[in-house]
Amino acid sequence: MRRSFCRRAFSLTELMLVLAILGILAVVIVPRISNHQVSANKAACYANKRDIELQVKLWKRANNSYPAANLSDIGASTAYFPSGLPSCPVDGTAYTISTTTGFVSGHTH
Repeated sequence: MRRSFCRRAFSLTELMLVLAILGILAVVIVPRISNHQVSANKAACYANKRDIELQVKLWKRANNSYPAANLSDIGASTAYFPSGLPSCPVDGTAYTISTTTGFVSGHTH
């Protein structure tokens, strides 16, 4: 009587093929993920700039003048920034504004 051979493991060739495919996928996918992180940080910086400019306009309407260029006075008020002043997610620097226009100066990424 003949017994049938039951295969219970992968061969070394099959394992090497799977590792090669995973390596190729990693080479293709990892740079794309890191590129998305950079573009997401740039978009977050743009959103922060627009939020700051809106709050500066509200400050000007309430106080008849723009806040300090370094935003120290508006940043101390939790009515305008309850979680505190945001910092740039791209380079971690603080935002400043022009006291004549109320727009955020710098931060062109």
